[in-house]
Amino acid sequence: MRAVIFDAGNTLLRMNYAIIAEHLGTRGRRVTVEEVEEAELRARVRLDPHLAPGSSTESTVTHGRYLRYLLEHLAITEEAEIDAIARWRRGYNLPVGLWNRADPEAIEAVRRVRAAGLVAGVISNSNGSVRSILEETGLAAHLHFILDSSVVGVEKPDPRIFALGLREAGVAAAEAVYVGDLYSVDVLGARGAGLDGTLLDPGGFWGARDCRLARGLGEAVRLALE
Repeated sequence: MRAVIFDAGNTLLRMNYAIIAEHLGTRGRRVTVEEVEEAELRARVRLDPHLAPGSSTESTVTHGRYLRYLLEHLAITEEAEIDAIARWRRGYNLPVGLWNRADPEAIEAVRRVRAAGLVAGVISNSNGSVRSILEETGLAAHLHFILDSSVVGVEKPDPRIFALGLREAGVAAAEAVYVGDLYSVDVLGARGAGLDGTLLDPGGFWGARDCRLARGLGEAVRLALE
């Protein structure tokens, strides 16, 4: 193993669960941060089957479905309420949005990759803002490269974006592992380009999968270095 490449959103970066709970509270929906987090983790699994090749993770349709699933797990099902919350989400903290917190294990995980003499990089489906978020959270300084789908013009699971990452890392596909949070986009996408894929499963909601599962970034890096 010569490189560990990470996804950004829901991997190195976390959704701001607290601000979602706060906003829902202003609408009379009393939920805890922990409840929002669990709802989001479950929403990922529900969203995954809809992310077949050709379905952009950055589309309005995908974002809308993802939010709807999250809200349904919080027992928010009224169409008018879902629409109102969706409008708030679309206007919140532009252009960064809700993924503006570093995962608590992120810096230590990337440092461990670097300390082992491996390349550490990012391949992310994003709207062009991922580099700035990684810089603001202090993660960019520990990464050898950052690829944003909106900048390079191709997004996961297309194997071409993984090929670009391998070129940046200067390694062969068999010498790299990719760590992400969506099975069809991250694991199958990486596999289609010849990389091994590790699926983050913090809540244990993915069930049996034909890939490595890790409860957190620390475990994902440990598995990669074994």
